[in-house]
Amino acid sequence: MTAGRRGAAGGKAAAGRGAAGISPGGRRRRSRRSFRFAARPAARKFRRPAPGAGEAAAVRERAEAVPAALIEEALERGRYEGGELLLEQAVPAGFSLGDLTLREVIAAGVDALRPRLLPLIDAAGVFHAFEAALAEGRPLSVVRLGDGELLALAHDALFDAETVRREAPFLAAAGLIVPDHAARERLADAVRQASIVGVPLSRRRHFGQLLGPALAANGIDIRALRLTESTINYSLYQTGLLARLLAGRRTLVIGNAAPVLAERLQQAGFAVTGVIAPVRGFADIDRVIGEAAAARDSFDLALVAAGIPAVVIASRLAAQFGKAALDFGHLADHIASRPPGEI
Repeated sequence: MTAGRRGAAGGKAAAGRGAAGISPGGRRRRSRRSFRFAARPAARKFRRPAPGAGEAAAVRERAEAVPAALIEEALERGRYEGGELLLEQAVPAGFSLGDLTLREVIAAGVDALRPRLLPLIDAAGVFHAFEAALAEGRPLSVVRLGDGELLALAHDALFDAETVRREAPFLAAAGLIVPDHAARERLADAVRQASIVGVPLSRRRHFGQLLGPALAANGIDIRALRLTESTINYSLYQTGLLARLLAGRRTLVIGNAAPVLAERLQQAGFAVTGVIAPVRGFADIDRVIGEAAAARDSFDLALVAAGIPAVVIASRLAAQFGKAALDFGHLADHIASRPPGEI
């Protein structure tokens, strides 16, 4: 196993509830996954350069040329058509909503649909699942789906590849160059195989709204999966459960940030027995698995921060070698940036 340089694909974006003190994506809450992404720092590479003075002036001039009344009218139309109109159309003939508000109707509707809601395993539950698997020598993989993973699953299944490439330029930095149908199938297989799957709580277009359709387009029944939130890595970290999980365990760290992450973990007193870096996208997965196979007797738990390929790597480490593996995401970059000995 060799250490390599850090790169942009060290983690992935995840969307869900924000983590106090940390922005797991900002994962532009983007949060690294109208179109808005959750925290994927690598996406910053694709931002347009700041306009020059002349261009900036032209932009201001165009903006000022739009009357405030027209802007407010457009916003009001969006609010109406995105909510109130749908409610208006759902009211049975012969009835009025009276003084009921959209918020009240939505809350009542969600409560009525409670039997159809999918339960999420919380941080304590995921921690105990890891503890039990490690104690009994059973495989366990926890993977996470953000906008990158969902768009990867959706390309040429729900959206054409060109649209995905245009709207999600960060995918290349996250380890996938679309179109890549073989990679999409490997990703779908890994999700099916994973022990626990983190899903976004945000209802933005390419997060929660895309979750069900993207899984269904790949033949995955979401109700057959054990689910947690996609920011479970941060939840484990912030609650102190990650430190408890690592204590006394031999840890393998994988990804572009792995060398520095390993150093920080060791300075904090944890046993890191292996480093695999770098990970250069889907094409590198088999090499990574080969290196992990050679070291299979030297580690108990793997932390995988390798962009979208992390889902595949974590699932395979569990399925092929009976290991416990956590899709670590940009938490690796956060810990790597901390002062020595401080996590």
